[in-house]
Amino acid sequence: MPRISGIDLPMNKRVDIALRRIYGIGPINAIDVLKSANVNMNVKVKDLTEAEVERISVILREKYIVEGDLRKQVSQNIRKLMDIGCYRGTRHKRGLPVRGQRTRTNARSRKGPKKTIGGGK
Repeated sequence: MPRISGIDLPMNKRVDIALRRIYGIGPINAIDVLKSANVNMNVKVKDLTEAEVERISVILREKYIVEGDLRKQVSQNIRKLMDIGCYRGTRHKRGLPVRGQRTRTNARSRKGPKKTIGGGK
């Protein structure tokens, strides 16, 4: 099972689909990586040679920020917003939607389950 950037790629998927398992690599980035590594997109992961896997991992290391480094960078950016006390930072602190969504209804995935107030006499 090929391991790239600390992630085991699924054997029975196409390479461009399997690369999306790596945090920070989406559809466009996966295609760019494969083109610069001269790897056919339609080949399955189990059919990759060691040289192709090595070329892909070298390109990911040199050109992209992925996995742990990217997660750390994102969390630092959020922490910076919270420290300076801007609007987006306060929304992150309170656990509310950050990008202008309504909260009177919906927003349950961000706010968590409903807290019933009152209830009985």
